[in-house]
Amino acid sequence: MDEIIKVSGLQKNFGKTKALSDVNFVVKAGEVVGFIGPNGSGKSTTIRILLGIIKCDNGRAEIFGRDVWKDSLKIHERVSYVPGDVALWPNLTGGEIIDLFMKLHGNGSKEKRDYLIERFELDPKKKAKSYSKGNRQKVGLIAALAVDSDLYIFDEPTSGLDPLMEAVFQEEVAKIKEAGKAILLSSHILSEVERLADKVVIIRQGKVVEEGTLDELRHLTRSTITLECEQDSLILKDINGVHDYLVKDGKVTFSVDNEHINNVLKEASKLNVKKFEAVPPTLEDLFLTHYENQFNEE
Repeated sequence: MDEIIKVSGLQKNFGKTKALSDVNFVVKAGEVVGFIGPNGSGKSTTIRILLGIIKCDNGRAEIFGRDVWKDSLKIHERVSYVPGDVALWPNLTGGEIIDLFMKLHGNGSKEKRDYLIERFELDPKKKAKSYSKGNRQKVGLIAALAVDSDLYIFDEPTSGLDPLMEAVFQEEVAKIKEAGKAILLSSHILSEVERLADKVVIIRQGKVVEEGTLDELRHLTRSTITLECEQDSLILKDINGVHDYLVKDGKVTFSVDNEHINNVLKEASKLNVKKFEAVPPTLEDLFLTHYENQFNEE
């Protein structure tokens, strides 16, 4: 796949504050990359550099093989962007604003616009000053999705949307991914990232601390085991890698490091197991692991 975004050794300081110290990642065509991290981790700064709004101090960021600062105007012709809080002209209607954005971009489809207005259940005749945050967000999403871009950058795109509209957004992202478009998705809704992303980039304190597919990253957290058996299961408690062993109402629950699951299965097979359930770690588990490590280091 073609590399659409390529970030290498990105650094940015604001006075004495080091916002980015060494950021590296790639987004390829047809790929959804989840870009996540706690507040103040450097997500928004990275996105602003990619959009050519601010200039990095060191390193290099390219989109479509072009420098994001020097060639920002050419790059923007092929990019759609939605921020987490869309600011609109208060005295224009939602429909007028969508049309204006589409005209400025140049690759808009009126048929796609009308389809998206219906899907997102937006009243385009109301003035923007009467819109709720969720409706303002819908205007930004419709305008971005109604144009044919090669890269879509979403920064907290579903902020203010109800779960039904979040589902609509996810369905539309799946469609543009199938069309071979590249998507960089920054979101606090980890279930959304987990559902959509092919790869996850976790940033903390201005550095990328983990990167890879969910399957590649899940080895970093523990699976949760629940089982019921006819014999005493205390032997499982002493297996290497078993943590938080608990017996309650005849059920045994514990967490286990993934590299020790085979040992758990081997011992459990001797206990006449009636029920065995293993739940793999979620993206939220992975994220919280790094969040907790941040505080431990401090």
